[in-house]
Amino acid sequence: MARRISQFVTGCLFACAAFGGIAVAQPAPHWIAAWAASAHGPYAVGNPTAQPELKFAFPDAARGASDQSFRLIVRPDVWGKQARLRLSNAFGTKPVTFDGVYVGLQNSGAAVLAGTNRAVTFAGKPSVTVAPGADVVSDPVALPFVRNPADPMLVGRRLAVSFHVAGESGPMTWHAKALTTSYLSMPGTGARSSDESELSFPLSSTSWYFLDAIYMTAPPHTRVIVAFGDSITDGTASTLNADDRWPDVFARRLHAATGNRYSVVNEGIGGNQIIGPADYASNPFAGGPSALDRLQRDVISLPGVSVVIWLEGINDFAAGSASVQAVSDGARDVVRRLRAKIPGVRIYGATVTASLNSPNAAYAGADVDAKRKEYNHFIRTAGIFDGVIDFDAVTLDTRTGELRAEYQPNSTTGGPGDKIHPNRAGYAAMGNAIDVGMIAGRP
Repeated sequence: MARRISQFVTGCLFACAAFGGIAVAQPAPHWIAAWAASAHGPYAVGNPTAQPELKFAFPDAARGASDQSFRLIVRPDVWGKQARLRLSNAFGTKPVTFDGVYVGLQNSGAAVLAGTNRAVTFAGKPSVTVAPGADVVSDPVALPFVRNPADPMLVGRRLAVSFHVAGESGPMTWHAKALTTSYLSMPGTGARSSDESELSFPLSSTSWYFLDAIYMTAPPHTRVIVAFGDSITDGTASTLNADDRWPDVFARRLHAATGNRYSVVNEGIGGNQIIGPADYASNPFAGGPSALDRLQRDVISLPGVSVVIWLEGINDFAAGSASVQAVSDGARDVVRRLRAKIPGVRIYGATVTASLNSPNAAYAGADVDAKRKEYNHFIRTAGIFDGVIDFDAVTLDTRTGELRAEYQPNSTTGGPGDKIHPNRAGYAAMGNAIDVGMIAGRP
């Protein structure tokens, strides 16, 4: 009899749960970073590529945005049924109020696919004020057009993230080298984010502003790979709007091999250094804060990080004063901090590519090349990394000591290139040189 009563009660519990009579605890969503871009300084300090004239959008950099709307175009590496946005005022000097925040599926240009534009809230409210030096993560927003996150029709599609800056922002936190076209309204035109058409966004920019990360829900096994570095990770000389930086190429290979087990996000900054400059806070320069200074915001704070691929060092040597020992010590410090903050993280060091005989004199000399070679020896032999990715070997012309000739012409602005930054073909070689099995495990 007791057994029959137990079976009856159990059956009732299942039936009640099925019909909503009893709340059944659901597992918390697993959030991962699906897109990121390093917030690196106050506009207009930075190294954008193919930037349109912005004097009509932002007449005064000190005043920043003024009662106007942004429509930023971004490509998540993986998709989820829910998203969260991270807005940053890291380099602002006054509070910034955002309202009219929306996220939708880009149609073409500044237009949003009809019916996909969804309002975003912050602690349940339609607006949020972000203090100087701070950032904020939105509430989860459903993306009803993502019925199946693994749908191949979503691959390569882009989100349109729109928001209005109420009043004047002051100095704007931005990522200069988006290599993606985004759209702006004119100053003083108010909140236009709900407009799905392109009419409210007549101006364009190849940079991202305030937005520095997007999180997506994903299966619990999904992990994040951060591509961390300087302009060669940021994608200088790659193709505008084509997503052909080396992290993009690698990500496509990774997804072909493993599905959506990993999300690859790009945290490169053009001109970035490992250990310098020491006085960035008081004297911002185009390369942003050092790798050491930005590690928490750009890597450790992102949800789901399990792998870091790090390519950096040439800008420290081109600056003239950094020794190989000092840069190597900085690299050890970065690795130590990552391992302390992200248990089990795997870190892969990438060798630094050549800049010998560049038309940019700071990078051109034999002294810089000698430091680069010595630092590459450190990367290969120090034993602090979980593996080494030899980008130098696949891009070097051993006859000249330069970047291979076919990798030099710039894929966006044209011309012969600068002998520092690989083009589309060079980034393809780099992305294809990474051992997917080493990063993601052997099948």
